[in-house]
Amino acid sequence: MAVDVVTSKKLVITLSCPDQPGIVHAVTGVIGEVGGNIIQSQQFGDPDTGLFFMRVEVDSPAGRDPVEEGLTKVAERFGATWNIDLLGRPLRTIIMVSREGHCLTDLLYRQRSQGLPIDVVAVVGNHPDLAPVAQFYGVPFLNIPVTKDTKDEAERQLLDLVRSENVELVVLARYMQILSDKVCREMKGRVINIHHSFLPSFKGARPYAQAHDRGVKLIGATAHYVTADLDEGPIIEQDVTRVTHADSTPDMVALGQDVERRVLAQAVRWHVERRVLMDGTRTVVFSK
Repeated sequence: MAVDVVTSKKLVITLSCPDQPGIVHAVTGVIGEVGGNIIQSQQFGDPDTGLFFMRVEVDSPAGRDPVEEGLTKVAERFGATWNIDLLGRPLRTIIMVSREGHCLTDLLYRQRSQGLPIDVVAVVGNHPDLAPVAQFYGVPFLNIPVTKDTKDEAERQLLDLVRSENVELVVLARYMQILSDKVCREMKGRVINIHHSFLPSFKGARPYAQAHDRGVKLIGATAHYVTADLDEGPIIEQDVTRVTHADSTPDMVALGQDVERRVLAQAVRWHVERRVLMDGTRTVVFSK
């Protein structure tokens, strides 16, 4: 969805804080005071962590500034972490790849044809194989090879690109390299990875062959935020598809890639629509 940042009056607000009486009343009071209209509102109180989470879509004829001013006071009162943004604003995004193109192709197709709200400023690959895909969709492709000796320089180039292009989201679309602790810290909550199974099963090389050898009946995929702990970041989305004894390893690869596409695209959409809030090592996802 294209958004005119000058004329748009629709906002999305997210907020989290210790659960206590009066939060919803205070937030909606700010919206009412500036003449805003609530389009959608979702809340969740986590009994395990004692935290409260809220996402609100608002039509604000008065614009963003008065809402932001009122929410600043609410946040101080309740000890809240919060964010306000234009509803539907595409996030400036880098997609990182290696040699498998199914997730990259899917994301670029959804961005062009299905309104996935990302502004892809570059595709970064540690191999040049997928440059033609990026070229087809009119997106710059940057080949940054990664070896043991060049890893630090490669990550420096990545972070320089993130800073110079004001990148808000990095998507690892089957990028077969591990990001360093430094990158994970700097991009905390802004890097999404797709994993080729339900974590933590079948880690390592040839996951579908491992699953085939074990005779599994379900295969799946997991999209999660990247942290310094490998494949242990907060999970955003998961899905499965059924397989049988008659499915070969290539059959399972094809089925698995289809699940990976769906799961990654859904996770990216929920993230850019401000539907995912951090709850410790978990996430709260306000899906539609």
